[in-house]
Amino acid sequence: MEKNSNRTYMKKMLLLLVMTVSFMAGTWAQSVKVYNERTDAMHQIDSALVEAQASGRYVMCQVGGNWCPWCLRFAEFARTDSVIAPLMAKNFVYIHVNYSSANKNLEAMRRLGNPGRFGYPAFVVLNDKGELIHIQESESLEEGKGYSRKRVERFLNLWAKPAVEAQPK
Repeated sequence: MEKNSNRTYMKKMLLLLVMTVSFMAGTWAQSVKVYNERTDAMHQIDSALVEAQASGRYVMCQVGGNWCPWCLRFAEFARTDSVIAPLMAKNFVYIHVNYSSANKNLEAMRRLGNPGRFGYPAFVVLNDKGELIHIQESESLEEGKGYSRKRVERFLNLWAKPAVEAQPK
């Protein structure tokens, strides 16, 4: 009888531990802020274009907000993945363009082709002249509760400046 009560106690403790860790992870994820709601997105895009022109890259605008779990997941993935992070840095000036109830950045949303119609996050690629060349929805890049390295890598390679501006042979 004592053995069963020890097992029950251990199960309860394990469940409590799992719930505590899950709660803490959720709280941490909600406290991470990659979007600045106060930023003027038009100025942010213009600044990124200056950097893109100087460095020979395109601009990758991740449109969304701190309210969006998938936006935060992608930001973390793009920052930490051993394949995606260097690929992003090599080919794109990567910015987070805020869309939230506090700051909808409507002028910037129009400039970016109203990407919210695809859901959030939406990824907008601008060439170094500021022309919109692609809007990518997030769902096809997702896998499980995160992002597929293979799909994101393909997306980034297809829309990098060398691929887009390659001359046909």
